[in-house]
Amino acid sequence: MSLFRPTQLSLLTAFALSSPLLAEKIDFNQKVKPILEAACVHCHGTDKDKGDFKIHTLEDATKGNDNGPGITKGDPSKSAIYTTLILPADDELAMPPEKEGLLDPSQIAIIKQWIEEGAEWPAGVELKQTSRISFEKHIQPILEQNCVSCHNPEKDKGDWILSSKKQAFETGENAPNIVAFDATKSALFTSTNLPEDDDDLMPPVKSGGPLKKDEIAMLKAWIEQGAVWPDNITLKAKEKAAAVTNSPDTLELTKKIHAFIVATSKEKEPGDMKAYDSKIPKTGAAYSMLPIPAGTATIGSPDGEADRQPDEGPQIQVAIKPFWVGKYEVTWDEYEPFMLTNEGRNKDGSRKTWAPTDKPEDLISQPTPPYQPMDFGMGRTGFPAICMTQHAANKFCQWLSAQTGHFYRLPTEAEWEYAARAGTKTAYYFGDDASQLQDHAWFFDNAENFQYSTVGKKKANPWGLHDVYGNVCEWTLDQYIKDRNATWASKAANGIISNDWVRSTTPYPHVAKGGHYDDDPEALRSSARRASDASWKQQDPQLPKSIWYLTDATWLGFRIVRPLEIPTVEEMHAAWNNGVARE
Repeated sequence: MSLFRPTQLSLLTAFALSSPLLAEKIDFNQKVKPILEAACVHCHGTDKDKGDFKIHTLEDATKGNDNGPGITKGDPSKSAIYTTLILPADDELAMPPEKEGLLDPSQIAIIKQWIEEGAEWPAGVELKQTSRISFEKHIQPILEQNCVSCHNPEKDKGDWILSSKKQAFETGENAPNIVAFDATKSALFTSTNLPEDDDDLMPPVKSGGPLKKDEIAMLKAWIEQGAVWPDNITLKAKEKAAAVTNSPDTLELTKKIHAFIVATSKEKEPGDMKAYDSKIPKTGAAYSMLPIPAGTATIGSPDGEADRQPDEGPQIQVAIKPFWVGKYEVTWDEYEPFMLTNEGRNKDGSRKTWAPTDKPEDLISQPTPPYQPMDFGMGRTGFPAICMTQHAANKFCQWLSAQTGHFYRLPTEAEWEYAARAGTKTAYYFGDDASQLQDHAWFFDNAENFQYSTVGKKKANPWGLHDVYGNVCEWTLDQYIKDRNATWASKAANGIISNDWVRSTTPYPHVAKGGHYDDDPEALRSSARRASDASWKQQDPQLPKSIWYLTDATWLGFRIVRPLEIPTVEEMHAAWNNGVARE
């Protein structure tokens, strides 16, 4: 009667006929030793001789026990070290026991061939216990949380698909990426064991790499033990647990910045407000601010306005306090030094290495490295910055505030529309005739090369603001609510609403205004509203997706405001930490 179970026998036969591992003589140190040390020595070694059987030396392994020899050179059927591997799983003599996990047919075939070839065991080699690596327990989580999001049938970076065993072993520009028993020839291991600044590091720093040392060690051990991957397991990308970062970017940091702003800002009354040009202290990048007077803003569109959308009504009256607003959209000259730093950063943007004595602007969370140049080849110097999440724009405002001693933030939706209209009540600040847009905005009909343009080339609105329509769409601070106007109108006192903003309660949507270079005229109207959506970062392969980049919103930027009235610490902190879009 055969000791093989039918399924086990068929698997071993199939493996023997197909595996390149068996086409050459088995190297004990490379292929047999790792299997025995991981799966057997813990019960049959120097400290424990279960069944009076030790295998840590050739002498003991050959001797076996009262039931017979452990190794009979040339004859696996008379070698307990092999025959116990092929017993039924429920047999009490089966090795390793089922509760510890049976060996894979590929590993059993290695042991069988080694014995058939004479069971060569180099003199002086003594086996030592090592940790046995389980694919399901140890390797699958590493691959699903760090690799599969970029290496799957929909996104096969490097032409490598990691979703199934066959694809993982056979696909890829550098195939084979996994060579059983040889980590040095397996790109899955060698690419994870590179310096952080190496372009070939996997996963790259911008995707959350490098792996932890223990994860790299497990990949190496798994490959050296035969790279066992059960045929029935298919991998799917999964979210990686957020690392504990002990981020210094807290309310206490905001308190320090708030105190600096209170001590620095000199303007107290509307009459003190003047237009000013300034430079970012850390970089020297220039920006310009224009004063906007207090007033009552008519927000939304009238029923008869052409192309009016339901979410633009009813019209409401909002009391606006005085503020400064950026003359231009924030450019790459201003934003890029904030986005690209040489500091090692956690996914939340906090520095991996920092001290409480660091300057506040250096402790603020900043973006992790992007996947590619985020201007997508459209230009940088003098061009508007794009593709940032609302959270990223908010943190830029905090970073700028900490350096200048002025409180900067995104405009509320009401402030944006008030500034864009500049006292007008028509669809556009120049009237209702969309044919005049050519002189005031870059949009679908005139955008050069179907992309954004350098800021300030078109006519300004009556309050001196350039590109409020077109070029790039602009973030506001508010969460998008379809019936916001109706909700606010029901709470109005004397028909006038105090300016406020809708705090975030969900990752999406948030409000963007002004339209962009690829929009039709109706999307550029002062009252038009755009709601952010998860599709704006569809190309982002990370799980969770980045809180810093909207890889598909190559038409989205922002401009900044500075209210005359300095808010409380809590209000300031809320504005700078709104919009963290965790998928």
